[in-house]
Parts: sequence; C-alpha cells; structure tokens
Amino acid sequence: MVDERIRVVIAKPGLDGHDRGAKVVARALRDAGMEVVYTGLHQTPEQIVETVVQEDADAVGLSVLSGAHMTLFTRLTELLRERGVDDVVVFGGGIIPEEDVPELRRIGVAGVFTPGATTTDIVDWVRAHVGESAEA
Repeated sequence: MVDERIRVVIAKPGLDGHDRGAKVVARALRDAGMEVVYTGLHQTPEQIVETVVQEDADAVGLSVLSGAHMTLFTRLTELLRERGVDDVVVFGGGIIPEEDVPELRRIGVAGVFTPGATTTDIVDWVRAHVGESAEA
C-alpha cells in the first residue's frame, strides 16, 4: 500500500478579509505532514471547487466569519456534486451558530469547528475522516 500524504485545500470564500484562522489551520495541517493549498482571500465557491478538482484534494476546509456560511457551504457542496466529486471531505470553521450545524451536516459538511477548537483537534479530525472516506 502506498503511503500518500493527505491533500487539503483551505479556502476563504466570500468578501470577508480576515484570514488569520485559515492560515493557522493551513500551517497546522502542513506541519502535521499534509499537503496544503491555501487559496487566499475572496474566493468564490466555483473557484474553490476548481482548485479542489485540479489539486486532486482529499479534503476542503472553508473559513467563514461573515455570516454567509449557509449560502457558501450550500453552493460549494452543490458544485462538488455537480462535478461528480463525492470523495472529498468537506469541513469548515469560523463564526457559525450551533443551531446551523445540523443543517450544514445535512448538506454534506462533515465537520464544523468554531472558536475554541484547537489545531490538534482539527488535525486529528482531518486524519480520521479522510482515512474513513479512503477506506469506504
């Protein structure tokens, strides 16, 4: 069995320009041995999905602080389905009200990290969930 590194796209969709958290998570995943592509600020869901496809990513994480998480995650998961991408683990974090988490899970967001989550929690979660999807 080939030991391949986990490939993760970290994206900052929408107009929110605060990307410190996204950069911290990207660095933590990289330091944990994963290949990480950070898309930069102001990405559309279309641009993010294109990056996921081009990079053959195993996971995509969105950082949303603007309050547009329902719209952005919904569009991203719709686009992934339209492209036939069903093997990429979708997760995200930011300022996301607890009452929105069940709906995010319903549309295909496997993990949601809110303020207080540690980088260790996120790294461990990505390792566990990408491993699950690869084995399924």
